Amino acid sequence: MWDDDAASRKLGIELHEASDGHARISMPVTEEMVNGHGMCHGGYLFLLADSTFACACNSAGPVAVAAAADIVFVASAQLGDVLQAEASERVAYGRSGVYDVTVTRPRDGQVIAEFRGHSRTLRSS
Repeated sequence: MWDDDAASRKLGIELHEASDGHARISMPVTEEMVNGHGMCHGGYLFLLADSTFACACNSAGPVAVAAAADIVFVASAQLGDVLQAEASERVAYGRSGVYDVTVTRPRDGQVIAEFRGHSRTLRSS
């Protein structure tokens, strides 16, 4: 899945780990990601968390997709920050799962956002 994720690759997102319902990814905040307030646009923060969620819920197979997700923005990120997102499976039941993702700025440990994703595995054809 990650090898075919052109959107994440184009943004400089790097996958560092994905196994057993867990994933860790990083993303640099570039000029193109900064909004009119001089902060990283929330859509990019959501994309980072969502990509991490996708890697975590697909780490053990079968194919899983997002059924729902929400995010809470805690602090702003700035141009030049390198952000890290870490996802963990909270619970899996039937074809569904719940995952939490924390986005941080590792240089000072600041939490930037908290994301919760709900996954659904696809039925085999």
